[in-house]
Amino acid sequence: MENNNKDNSLWSLDKVPAPYWIAIVILLFLPSFCSDFVLVQIFGWTFCLGMIASSLMFLAGYGGMVSLVQMTIAGVAAYMIAIFGYSSIDTISLGWPWWIVIPIAIIIAAIFGTLSGALAVRTQGIYTIMITLAIAAAFFYFVTQNYTMFNGFTGFREIKPPNVFNISWRNPIPFYYLCLFFAALSYFAILYVSGSTFGLSLQGIKDNPRRMSSIGFNVTSHRIAAYTFASVIASFGGILLVWLNGQISPGTVGVGPSIDILVIAVIGGIGHPIGSFIGAFIYVIFKNFSMDILVALGLPGERFKLLIGLVFLVIVFWSPDGLLGLWKKWIERIKKHDPLKVDKKEGI
Repeated sequence: MENNNKDNSLWSLDKVPAPYWIAIVILLFLPSFCSDFVLVQIFGWTFCLGMIASSLMFLAGYGGMVSLVQMTIAGVAAYMIAIFGYSSIDTISLGWPWWIVIPIAIIIAAIFGTLSGALAVRTQGIYTIMITLAIAAAFFYFVTQNYTMFNGFTGFREIKPPNVFNISWRNPIPFYYLCLFFAALSYFAILYVSGSTFGLSLQGIKDNPRRMSSIGFNVTSHRIAAYTFASVIASFGGILLVWLNGQISPGTVGVGPSIDILVIAVIGGIGHPIGSFIGAFIYVIFKNFSMDILVALGLPGERFKLLIGLVFLVIVFWSPDGLLGLWKKWIERIKKHDPLKVDKKEGI
């Protein structure tokens, strides 16, 4: 059985590439030289969207299952935070303590994701995409039309992270480190699971499900379990996202945001979990600054989606593996033309 995850060597500290160490140092000390806008509106969004996209990356990259329901799962967790916790809608929100609300939100989102996976894994290819897209669309219309539990189209506002250890996690610097911690936790959790027996079995099922079934592996159970694990990752991203926005409404869980998560994962590359965060960073940068550029050029700012679409097409055209694929090609080209390379045939 071939292990498709070539980068599990990152678990060995002496093999961590220099760019990773540079990125770690920069992220740890970023608050000392960046504004609150950069910390929250750029990196906060990057970490939240990256976590949700990494859950899709796990399913697609290691399991061969392209799911468009990951943003919906994150939305379920966010809605549960609003319903069981505190919000501006006192008639619906129950006001339970955070240490009860957060586990409930994760469990309900994981159950929703598992049930969605149980339906989706019995299909393949385009049918998996369509059934997960149908679930996402159905949940969008359900929360839009349900005022008793989800407050309909208006949704919930004034959703704040709890004060724990006498720290106001709503403040930019604490919230940045909170997002950074859970993003790193999700990243290493995916790396660990992908290199475990379960992860290797899942990759084997992706490559040849019939062979894996013939030697005794339960293909359906492995795929459903993958959805459960990915749902937990997505639910953490959804909880942080609702605290970042301070609100949750049907627009957050619509079909558009679900497709955006797929675009983010593909732009970054689905071969490694770091690709999801790279794609999220590119997406957030375009979302924050391309609108200003378009307006300065006299074009409608709403065409931000068009720019993202063009970037998506260009990257996929040149590299189906996203930006990570382009990076690997560039490194291979440098190594191939390295003048210091020893040529044994010429005796150099």
